[in-house]
Amino acid sequence: MNHDEHASENPAGTAVAAPQDPAVVSRRWLLLNASIALNGLVGVILAVPVLGFLLSPTRRGARYRSWISLGSLDAFPTGQTRLAYYKNPYTRDWDGQTDNTACYVRRVAEKQVQVFAVNCAHLGCPVRWFPESQLFMCPCHGGVYYADGERASGPPERGLFTYEWKIAGDQLHIYAGQMPTLSNSAKLVQIQTGKGDRSCQG
Repeated sequence: MNHDEHASENPAGTAVAAPQDPAVVSRRWLLLNASIALNGLVGVILAVPVLGFLLSPTRRGARYRSWISLGSLDAFPTGQTRLAYYKNPYTRDWDGQTDNTACYVRRVAEKQVQVFAVNCAHLGCPVRWFPESQLFMCPCHGGVYYADGERASGPPERGLFTYEWKIAGDQLHIYAGQMPTLSNSAKLVQIQTGKGDRSCQG
């Protein structure tokens, strides 16, 4: 046997592993920690947008849901329905003209109005107001609504969604920032059916 063979065996003749090179151990330790750090960084990058989405309602706060002026009440004559626009309180610098949100204002009396969302209650297409027939009509699927926003015919199962409103001085304000939908403006109504009345969220 040569000298190297004697160095790898003990007196009993069993092989003994040679001690590992410290440089090899250091490289393994470095690669292990580098992979852990890389995985942690990827996890943080993926978590940031998810956390931003989950926390966005709390960050928007009052700026997201706030009273917005539609202008002077005199701009909406009694007995008429007018298209109005307001600037969405939650916008980005790059939104441009898309942050101008439309709504319909119907002035019923001196201090009484109705403010409708322009979106059809069926699938959200913008409805048009026809003063000649005193009807709102949806061009997408034929939904029709009366002047007071109630459903007249077509696919929609309810009337137009409405905004909360108030009069401050001579200004008409609406509670805006979130489109009124069934999830945030539902109320209990009675629907007449062939089998009698039944309650429905609408």
